[in-house]
Amino acid sequence: MRLRRVRELEPVRSLIRETQLSASNFIYPLFVTHGEGVKQPIEPMPGNFQLSLDMLEEEISEVVDLGIPAVLLFGLPEEKDPVGSGAYDPEGIIQEAIRVIKQTAPNLMVVGDVCLCEYTDHGHCGVIENQRIDNDQTLELLARTALAQVQAGADMVAPSAMMDGQVRAIRETLDANGEETVPVMGYAAKYASAFYGPFRVAADSTPQFGDRRSYQMDPANRRMAMREIESDIAEGADIVMVKPALAYLDVIKTARDRFDHPMAAYNVSGEFSMVKGAARQGWIDEKMVTLELLTAIRRAGADIIISYHAKEVARWLRGDE
Repeated sequence: MRLRRVRELEPVRSLIRETQLSASNFIYPLFVTHGEGVKQPIEPMPGNFQLSLDMLEEEISEVVDLGIPAVLLFGLPEEKDPVGSGAYDPEGIIQEAIRVIKQTAPNLMVVGDVCLCEYTDHGHCGVIENQRIDNDQTLELLARTALAQVQAGADMVAPSAMMDGQVRAIRETLDANGEETVPVMGYAAKYASAFYGPFRVAADSTPQFGDRRSYQMDPANRRMAMREIESDIAEGADIVMVKPALAYLDVIKTARDRFDHPMAAYNVSGEFSMVKGAARQGWIDEKMVTLELLTAIRRAGADIIISYHAKEVARWLRGDE
């Protein structure tokens, strides 16, 4: 047996390649802030920025030109309060960003992240009562946030707060307001991960007390992830997600084998920053390592990858760099 025969020539390797990576697999996250002329570099995430509304047009035009089909929006409000009212304000930063993007690129898919952590003064993902997250009070606010985003023009909403029942609450609210065709992408298996550190700098969303382990998942648990995914599907999620991706490839693979739903994986900020840091030191070949890691996420079973690498990977794949 000579298995090497099919590895000798690149055309043959390409023909039999089992896992393909394309710009069309990606959703690109963006951070939107108030002000004018703001393009603030996010220090631990090279190449990513906090952008004011007037700076979005250039960024969105580049995303479209690269063939990336969707963006995922995170907002930095001017003011925060205990109940995260900026998240569901019809004139809130994300709602304004959605309108700007849809004017610039009507066919680009805009996904709204539905959570309160960027908007609360305590940095948690829901309403606080007696130093604990009140799950059911939070559901109402998440549903209002999703509706506000959709009414501003969002094509899909993605609840990430890890509140029990969040997908059902959002689905019911959208349906009751004539938005039955808008899909929901549930952050179904979102772990309480240390890989979120750079994101919390980008989104200014670090908890001011405690942590998120009472609602995000224990990193040691895989079977529980299947229960969470099953629950989101039962509540009406159209797409389910595993977050983070690289340290949870086994979870993605198990979910892919068990469920037929479209599946997303979030290649999170810490995963991105480690590659960038090692590349800056000259320890790795950044392009080759990035492509290998993202291919692994696809190979594990993800249909969609949310990644800060999306733009550079799209350039590499079309041969620009």
